[in-house]
Amino acid sequence: MRLQARDWVKRRSQEPLLVFSRTMKQQDHPEVTVVSELNPDWVRTLQTRSGKDIWLFGGSELFRSFLDSGQVDTVEVNVIPVLLGGGVPLLPPPYNPAKLRLLSHKIYRSGRVSLAYQVQH
Repeated sequence: MRLQARDWVKRRSQEPLLVFSRTMKQQDHPEVTVVSELNPDWVRTLQTRSGKDIWLFGGSELFRSFLDSGQVDTVEVNVIPVLLGGGVPLLPPPYNPAKLRLLSHKIYRSGRVSLAYQVQH
């Protein structure tokens, strides 16, 4: 996680911060918990904590891992009104379609649209 993204998340959360990284070392970042690989059993244990959601803020490969293991309930996507000639895909190949059901949407004055979907397992 880039430094500015980590700082943004820490300012908005009183919960422990977990950082999934194949390169970061725990001893270099004592203020967070560094996780080097996704373990579905460990994620299920986190999900059993009363009243707590897991908010995943990160790259497409990490998101793909959680989605493929059935650990994603909701997907929130923001559409920003800028035309680009390229970019980072929401999900990296290989393509495995995920069925989604629209839960909510919000349109901002800036033209940004926020969409929330439920993953249909």
